[in-house]
Amino acid sequence: MTRFLPRRAATTVVSCAAALAALAAPAGAQQAGAQPTDGRDMVLFDGFEDTSFAPGGGLFYKKNREQGAGSYTFESEVVRSGKQAIDLSVRSQCKQVNGLCSERAEVWEKPEVLVLYGEPVWYAFSMQMAQPIPTERHRYVMAQWKREIDPGADGDFSPLLALRMIDGRIAVTVDTDQATFTATGCQPGDTPASTPDSFSQFRSLVALGAGGTSTETAKAAGFTGCTQDQRVTARGGEIPALTSGWIDFVFQVKPGPNGDGRIDILANGAWVATVEGTIGHKGDGLGSHMYFKFGPYRAGQDGEWRIYYDDFRRGPNCTDVAPEKVCAQVTASAGGVSSATP
Repeated sequence: MTRFLPRRAATTVVSCAAALAALAAPAGAQQAGAQPTDGRDMVLFDGFEDTSFAPGGGLFYKKNREQGAGSYTFESEVVRSGKQAIDLSVRSQCKQVNGLCSERAEVWEKPEVLVLYGEPVWYAFSMQMAQPIPTERHRYVMAQWKREIDPGADGDFSPLLALRMIDGRIAVTVDTDQATFTATGCQPGDTPASTPDSFSQFRSLVALGAGGTSTETAKAAGFTGCTQDQRVTARGGEIPALTSGWIDFVFQVKPGPNGDGRIDILANGAWVATVEGTIGHKGDGLGSHMYFKFGPYRAGQDGEWRIYYDDFRRGPNCTDVAPEKVCAQVTASAGGVSSATP
């Protein structure tokens, strides 16, 4: 049995470049020594019913080079509810089709509404992918939750939770740099995981649409090892196929790099899975908050990729984002995880 141990925090060395980067940090970034704000109790909603983002939704479209490949439109042709939804699309911008260049059209949470890292919070949104749906093996991400990264941090920190597409199927993955990875000798019940990178960070496959996850499908998707530090409990629901139309997602997200994390996944009103254990990252160079963003993000690729989103919601309780009958499925848990009802 081959095991890879988690990364341990190292002493921070602050360079002149890092100090200058901190001075140039965007408005809303946490200043050193300031008390971190916590937006967990905020209830946010945007149904994309206007010509701009709703004031009470806490969302914005970030502008940078990678986002230059994308565009967003409030449209009325493909709608989950109400009169409008948001159309997010990316076009080819990278000179070469490889993993070193990215193309994005992501909507972000505003800095002033962010939740402290480690706090439980509920999210909901509806998503429909436009045809043709890509089926090739490539990096495709539709939504992701990340920890803030301070200027000058050492490492490439992946999303603690992401909604991805693998071979044309929806996949939910969890990343951490604090768990133990096992390359061989995996046992039934272990969570499939991919080989750690140079920073001891690895990715686990916790849910897969249209048929679910098996050892064979996980290995075929590149998750050839496993971890015992994350426990996935199947709840009976399934993630629908991307060809089925609108999919209503609900997530409870509680990062826990010390082993007390929890994620609940629901799709179209059905409870799909619970993930518990070591979830997310810790160490020098990481900020105090978690942030969420959604929209098409891919490694450089030819052609256009379009996704429609509607009815974004966030709140401290499940019933802030989903109907009571949906939330009633999710049992309350100890350890600070928010309950299904207020």
